Amino acid sequence: MAELGHEVLGVDVDKNKLARLEAGEVPFYEPGLEEVLKRNLAAGRLSFTTSYRQAAEFADVHFIGVGTPQKKGEFAADLRYVDSVVESLAPLLTRPTVVFGKSTVPVGTAQRLAHRMRELAPAGQAVDLAWNPEFLREGYAVQDTLQPDRLVVGIDHQCPGRAEEAAREVYAQLIEDGAPFLVTDLATSELVKTSANAFLATKISFINAMAEVCEAAGADVTVLADAIGHDARIGRRFLNAGIGFGGGCLPKDIRAFMARAGELGADQALTFLREVDNINMRRRTRMVEVVRSAVGGSLLGTRIAILGAAFKPDSDDVRDSPALNIAGQVQLQGASVTVYDPQAIETSRQLFPTLEYATSTIEASQGADAVVVLTEWDEFRKLHPSDLNDFVRNRRIIDGRNCLSPNTWASAGWEYRGLGRPPIRANTEHLRPESQTGVSSVTG
Repeated sequence: MAELGHEVLGVDVDKNKLARLEAGEVPFYEPGLEEVLKRNLAAGRLSFTTSYRQAAEFADVHFIGVGTPQKKGEFAADLRYVDSVVESLAPLLTRPTVVFGKSTVPVGTAQRLAHRMRELAPAGQAVDLAWNPEFLREGYAVQDTLQPDRLVVGIDHQCPGRAEEAAREVYAQLIEDGAPFLVTDLATSELVKTSANAFLATKISFINAMAEVCEAAGADVTVLADAIGHDARIGRRFLNAGIGFGGGCLPKDIRAFMARAGELGADQALTFLREVDNINMRRRTRMVEVVRSAVGGSLLGTRIAILGAAFKPDSDDVRDSPALNIAGQVQLQGASVTVYDPQAIETSRQLFPTLEYATSTIEASQGADAVVVLTEWDEFRKLHPSDLNDFVRNRRIIDGRNCLSPNTWASAGWEYRGLGRPPIRANTEHLRPESQTGVSSVTG
């Protein structure tokens, strides 16, 4: 928002986080964000506070961007942080104000919060609440903010107020640059994010289900994905089989979506998401089985190098990370596990302190019986067998993201295993054609 030219005050209850932000330090890894932060601090457009009263006096437009994690022991979303913001901010709103919700919430939440906010605010009906879901991808958040593929604003059509006008003013530069601007009712705006995440999760789990079939049939899921991806109705993006999705959004959002559908009496509509979730979790177990099989049927006494801890590249986020979950399961089965990730070591230590951690790929691979790639960082994609030949105990590479060239590793004397692909033994004379997922395709 500051980069777009607005005067911005950020509010948080964590004083340590605010101190880091004020010093120009981003408390998590996101490419390009620290430069944007420092630039706007220096320009005087951005400041921070713990005071809701200061925020109410400062601004006529507020954005709620707090977390909505999964409730412990339930599928439903925990809305306590969103409710807390409304309960703290609303009593301080004494003049006409627009509040935009950006948090991912169950459908129906915005209408409830709108009523509550007007109940609590001295300005009463002069306070408008609208919903403006975010579509930021970790690793691309700066780009997605400044060059969004769409802007969605949900308003209460019975009390439209100033919400649409305020949104057009806030996003004027982006709209001028061509970003699609969609105005919906409150319920539809809440469903946009959860529906998009449910569709994406379904597409990922579909290709992972096909990987299971390919393994049983001796087919190659990467070539299959290339072939069906040429169909314009399907497309190739997010048809990469592997260890499944994780992070702080997709898993909890599809579970919350199922829970809310049940509350609305529409649970039958989303029963397929339960299998989407099951397929996704099954990939982690399957990866452990592949590692165990590769080292001879037992992990006891083996050394395993795990490359990748974050749930995706260009992030230090390890929330519900398939990579860390797999590393933990492999360790529980008796292996000595060493993990390396370019950015997520510190966040990993907090979650899995019993694992060993390395500061480089080579350090992690020392004496390894198998090297396992679980996050597709460019650093790992670019690995060559000669980088590791002199350090491992056994030349086995297990590609949990199908992001390496099987031929390159097999021809260098390594045993290669991917997910949904036939194993390729070292020194194979007739190597398989390689697909578009990181290697060239052949025709004839």
